[in-house]
Amino acid sequence: MLRAGLLKLGGSMLGQLLSADPGQRGPRLPCGQGHEAEFTDYRDKVIDTVLGPVTLRRAWYHCAECKHGFAPRDAELGVEGTSLSPGLAAMNDIAAAAGPFAKAAGLLEDLAGVSLTVKRVERAAEASGAAQSAAVRERSAAIAGRKLVPLPPSPLADMLYGAIDGTGVTMTAKETAGREGKGEDGRARTREVKLAVFFTQDDINDDGYPVRDPGSASYIATFEPASLFGGLVKAEGIRRGADHVRQLTILGDGAAWIWGIAADKFPEATQIVDLFHAREHLNSLARSLEFMLLDCKDEWLAARLDDLDHGDIDGIEAAVRKYPLEGARKDEAEKELGYFLNNAPRMRYRWFRSRGLFVGSGVVESGCKAVIGQRLKMSGMRWTVTGADAIATLRCQQASRPEDRIWPARHNQTVPA
Repeated sequence: MLRAGLLKLGGSMLGQLLSADPGQRGPRLPCGQGHEAEFTDYRDKVIDTVLGPVTLRRAWYHCAECKHGFAPRDAELGVEGTSLSPGLAAMNDIAAAAGPFAKAAGLLEDLAGVSLTVKRVERAAEASGAAQSAAVRERSAAIAGRKLVPLPPSPLADMLYGAIDGTGVTMTAKETAGREGKGEDGRARTREVKLAVFFTQDDINDDGYPVRDPGSASYIATFEPASLFGGLVKAEGIRRGADHVRQLTILGDGAAWIWGIAADKFPEATQIVDLFHAREHLNSLARSLEFMLLDCKDEWLAARLDDLDHGDIDGIEAAVRKYPLEGARKDEAEKELGYFLNNAPRMRYRWFRSRGLFVGSGVVESGCKAVIGQRLKMSGMRWTVTGADAIATLRCQQASRPEDRIWPARHNQTVPA
């Protein structure tokens, strides 16, 4: 009761404070389309704030040419085209990015005493996420065009990593219509979201393993093709100091599109295939030979894992070529062996470890699960690409360091012209 009373009192005071300046800026104002809009009257607008609904009385201008009206005060207060205050919109973003929209609406009501419909929570969060996504792309284009030149990070880390991966998100039938998939009917039910995380490293632990700098990760994600995603990755790398660090490393699995981005955007970087993925492929290779290895399978696999740890891909190839294979078995073994031969320069694990480098892409793997999966891949969820991209952007921004976020804290009010 005390909280409800204080919120009501605060809302009343806020309404009076905001209405003290109704935004009357003269008899005429530019409409933004080359015409002049005339002052007509004063109109009320209800704004939902962290203190509850507030009624704002402000001056209204109308353009006879455009048939469009506007209130200058709305833009000054950051509520043009919306009825959520900037503060409440930020709270809504946090709640909607944390869990399903219905749960987010419940959290806002239980914790803040603010009542919003589920649909309003969804629309506001997706609009905010879309705006942040557009801002990320705008910043990327500015960096690529040398219109924005980021200063080197200070202090500058010794090593910078870029880990890249992708994961599928279940979509509505409309979003996957006509797309080929891996299902039995050949239809796609998911769309791939591509995720990149940049982080730094300065130290190794007592056992000689690299240690990621705490709180150094920044995330970007998109459903766009790899060709466009590569531009975002390049810009983020530049912003994080890729042009200045002593050691730049790109981590990923064996997907060709990842190494295409690495070679095109960061030709100077060291490329490393995730050791866990490589071991999985080695196990698959052993299964394709098990009918010939028989009881020696475990011994053979252990020896090949040792070859892998030493980066001896030639040894793995020689051990496979010893066995004459035909038909489907041969095709299966050649496919798995091709994975190692194509990625041999990225599998020099003994040398990488001697230089104190990470040889696993666990950071981006966990990002796919924690940043993307825990919100967008929950049971029963079906997304549109627009909605999923917006929420993925919110999740990435909130998972990144505060200084890496594209969306700075918005001012509640600007000085009128």
